[in-house]
Amino acid sequence: MRSSSSTVVHSARLVSGFDTVPDSWVRFEGELVAARGIGDSWREALTPDAVVTDAAGRLLVPGFIDIHCHGAGGASVDDGEQAIETALAVHNAHGTTRSVLSLVTAGVEPLAAQLETIARVTARDPRVLGAHLEGPFLDAEFRGAHDPSLLRPADTVSVARLLEAADGTLRQITIAPEHAGAADAIRRFTEAGVRVAVGHTGADFATALAAFDAGASILTHAFNGMRGIHHRAPGPVVAAMRADHVTLEVINDGVHVHPEVVNLAFAGAPGRVALITDAMAAAGSADGTYLLGSLEVVVEAGVARLARGGSIAGSTLTQDEALRRAVVDSGIALEHAVAALTSVPAAAIGRERDLGRLDPGFAADAVLLGDALDVQAVWGAGVRLG
Repeated sequence: MRSSSSTVVHSARLVSGFDTVPDSWVRFEGELVAARGIGDSWREALTPDAVVTDAAGRLLVPGFIDIHCHGAGGASVDDGEQAIETALAVHNAHGTTRSVLSLVTAGVEPLAAQLETIARVTARDPRVLGAHLEGPFLDAEFRGAHDPSLLRPADTVSVARLLEAADGTLRQITIAPEHAGAADAIRRFTEAGVRVAVGHTGADFATALAAFDAGASILTHAFNGMRGIHHRAPGPVVAAMRADHVTLEVINDGVHVHPEVVNLAFAGAPGRVALITDAMAAAGSADGTYLLGSLEVVVEAGVARLARGGSIAGSTLTQDEALRRAVVDSGIALEHAVAALTSVPAAAIGRERDLGRLDPGFAADAVLLGDALDVQAVWGAGVRLG
């Protein structure tokens, strides 16, 4: 993915950074946004080799950022480099230009090998931001679609091995903070620059809040894989709302979280909701039987559940659908819904200075949307992806 020419998109309604600017233009040079403005001023610096797109009043938004994605197109990201490419292509077509690749629970050495693969891809492909370990340091009762036989405490040797294998590309890790070793693991991961997420946990409000106070800064798929909100036992979701540095992931597919509860999340944590997919291999593919890690998953009518036990097992969601559901079903303002797919997830993994906005110096990632919020064009790192 390399772009040598200039790209201009003009006459757009630009939605970026919680704001909408009509009659806007953006110019990409190479992999970065070079300039933006309004009206016809885009013509002033136009070069002969520039590729020009007339947005004709359509919406132009930053490229979507998914910080929790397991696969798509029949491929799981833990199955190697070709599988990663297959999954990325599906999500690119739906507006996702940058992805954190999520790994389900496995043994430490298999996870280390998968982290090494993702590190290699991250080094050469700007679409990949690094890895997310969703396990193995999870709670058995709230494990969801994770193999209970492979769950383990967060011991120092395992933590060190996973950090070594990732070689600086581990972006986040989900931990159940109530278990032995978790407190030290949170400290070690945060010191290494990894964003720690609370999730797949039986923690109560106080335990979750203590984890956030200790440095955890993400809530893995809020409301799912944790205790719910009770008026005398508020649980991890309210703890995350209380801790104003915490980003709440939400799977907005109409299955994992009710539209009114999505609205509650946006109201309870304004500017801190990241719409993720948690997509597994069946995203962009047909119903049928799949594997998620070591567990068999059956997908019917687009809903993925474990073959044994029936637990929801990831989603078949794409981020454009998450956007439409947020705006149409939950009544979220467009600017806030777009931010939940762009600037908020960028900040959640420490990339708020170069991703998630269409400002000069930021990555040349953009999505052109129709009035129905359908994806009509996608650019990633200055290259037309679709």
